[in-house]
Amino acid sequence: MKASVDATKCEAYGVCVDLCPSVFQLDEWGYASLVGDGTVPDGDHAAAREAVAACPEHAISVVD
Repeated sequence: MKASVDATKCEAYGVCVDLCPSVFQLDEWGYASLVGDGTVPDGDHAAAREAVAACPEHAISVVD
């Protein structure tokens, strides 16, 4: 599973980082970015999906 962030949609709420810090982080301006290449660790698939569902701007996604 891989995650992605659409930087043009992110409004820096940080919900994704709160829910799945192994995949998402905040950049120096407070916007979401990926940890590494966005590969979701096996034990964090549910958290990554929860982060996608919770993003108010629909700026993140995951692909199996």
